[in-house]
Amino acid sequence: MKRTNLLLAATVSLAACGVCAAAINPHYKQLAGPPSDFDAMKPVATAAATITSKSALVPIRLTGDARQGRTWTGTLPVENGRARFMVFSGNGTPLQVELRDPSGKLMPVSRNSASAAAHTMLGNEAAAFPGDAYSLDSLRNGNWSITVRANDPRASDRGYLLLEGDPSNRLVSYPAGGHPWVGQNISIAAVLSHVNADGSSQLGKAAGRIVHADLRVTAPDGSQQVYPMFDDGRHGDSLANDGIYGGTFPATQAGNYLAQVEVESIGANGQRLLRTAEHIVPVVQQTLALRASDQAIGIGASAGRVEISLPVTDKSAQGHYRAYAEVWGTGANGKPVPIAWISGMTERSGNGLPLGLDERWIARANAHAPYELRNVRIEDPNDFVSLASSPRVPLSLPALPQRMAVPATPDAAMTMGPRPAKPPVHTMTGGSRLLLVHGYCSSLVWPASQFSNASVFSDPNQNRTNDQFAQLILAFGSNWNDYGIVAHSQGGLASLHLYTYYWSGLDYVTSGSRLIQSVGSPYQGTNLAGVLASIGSWFGVGCGSNYDLTYSGAQAWLSGIPTANRAAVNYYTTSFANSSWFWNYCNMGSELVLDDPNDGVTEYVNDQLPGGINRGHTYGECHTTNMRDPAQYLDTARNRVMNANAAR
Repeated sequence: MKRTNLLLAATVSLAACGVCAAAINPHYKQLAGPPSDFDAMKPVATAAATITSKSALVPIRLTGDARQGRTWTGTLPVENGRARFMVFSGNGTPLQVELRDPSGKLMPVSRNSASAAAHTMLGNEAAAFPGDAYSLDSLRNGNWSITVRANDPRASDRGYLLLEGDPSNRLVSYPAGGHPWVGQNISIAAVLSHVNADGSSQLGKAAGRIVHADLRVTAPDGSQQVYPMFDDGRHGDSLANDGIYGGTFPATQAGNYLAQVEVESIGANGQRLLRTAEHIVPVVQQTLALRASDQAIGIGASAGRVEISLPVTDKSAQGHYRAYAEVWGTGANGKPVPIAWISGMTERSGNGLPLGLDERWIARANAHAPYELRNVRIEDPNDFVSLASSPRVPLSLPALPQRMAVPATPDAAMTMGPRPAKPPVHTMTGGSRLLLVHGYCSSLVWPASQFSNASVFSDPNQNRTNDQFAQLILAFGSNWNDYGIVAHSQGGLASLHLYTYYWSGLDYVTSGSRLIQSVGSPYQGTNLAGVLASIGSWFGVGCGSNYDLTYSGAQAWLSGIPTANRAAVNYYTTSFANSSWFWNYCNMGSELVLDDPNDGVTEYVNDQLPGGINRGHTYGECHTTNMRDPAQYLDTARNRVMNANAAR
């Protein structure tokens, strides 16, 4: 009864978050940091957005058959004497599977005939799809025929086959050019890779021969188009005949595109290979531009700060943006000297976008005029797509005071700007609290009874960007003067985003050593994000695509998170229990996509937050319930430790 009342109170508070957000009127932090952070704050590199796929996700169409059911027949390549695959139907109808070996011999497949089989869910809570997963060993290599049958004539005609190939043979796919703006063309590239037994690797033609490559693109409105991919040097594929293929599609709408690369190839050993890579590509309207010919103007303000206005055009620009710039001046020797980087969320004011700078950064660098901004970029706050950029913008700053005390280590006012006198509390509750935050397309995961003085954030089964998610936490947290956070999955990213860009109760805590704690948070993304978005798009269900959770989206987000802010996060990771006798996994379906170790949703390597505090890894725990091992958020011992150390 006590927990029910707590959850009800939390849900009611969040249900009114539209009103709360409007009343809060978020206060943006004015971020800054030393030149030593320049590299960490650079835009995401192409390599960080690369998908290396060992699997293939194949959409199937089931048609009526003589048995009054529906069937589909295709090819299942067996590369290493083993077939691991999963079949889905659009409405959850059970599907039967038959295989024929390369000689045509029939092999009915059931849970009894497979070395491992399960009716399972691929994904996480509301973003999960039911299907049947199989693992078959001691098979003949070659092209097997697979027939998928639904005996119920009312079964959906749509389905999916997800199959894992030999992990030593990969499809490497990455964004290859084009601005993700409405009206532009976007390119995706693909190349084969092979890892030899001795650990050496081959890329391109040395790894095999691509026979056919397509780019299947689903637009935000659900329409689909297939574009051929070429190795001609004209489609984002580098040079002609170098083994790299590229495909280009026009971005005609704003929103998330799903771009699936599908490649049929012949491996180095002569076997047929099938691989896919699923990209989420956000496309935005370019609503503003930098006037690089104009000066950025620094206007003197109180407390030794200046407001630097980035000169932009297009007064139709509305809402807020993430902006970044490096501040450079002139040293005593007359040469350029780096002063600091400045960043933060910002809204248009007059003819520019304002960013704040503490004048002590200038004194610390012993710099003087002339000044300039370098590597200026203005980004959409949800997908961090660059809307405008410039390598250099002239900067005019007022003269510094004659004497200025500069701390040896930059203080909070220098790195985050002036703190509001009071936290943005808008109810009569007040006091301190611990917030328990769930993740993407999820609901109530934390056992509230294992935490003291805690309230449960609840935004059930929703798809939010990190920025939207952070503002919802901000609205919910406005019930208290200060709070710490324990978060699961995307909740960890959203909490760090909140702490980085917005003044909140996180900035007013007075007790506890750990401000933000997280478990199972994909700080560097997960390949499962694109797979689940593709399945949901084909079936017309699910929570939708979330770019922030992809490899490229997570890296784009991280490129704006300062190292000092990451240090406020204490994070834990988990993975399945290891056994030398069985196939190890948390979820049979996601194991076809993810590399080991993983927790069934995200891989250990991508759970890491560079600059954060890693509190350890636990084996034998999975991302959520309905997986092989217990859910990671139900670990009583770890919850006790987090509760004892949580800031409040």
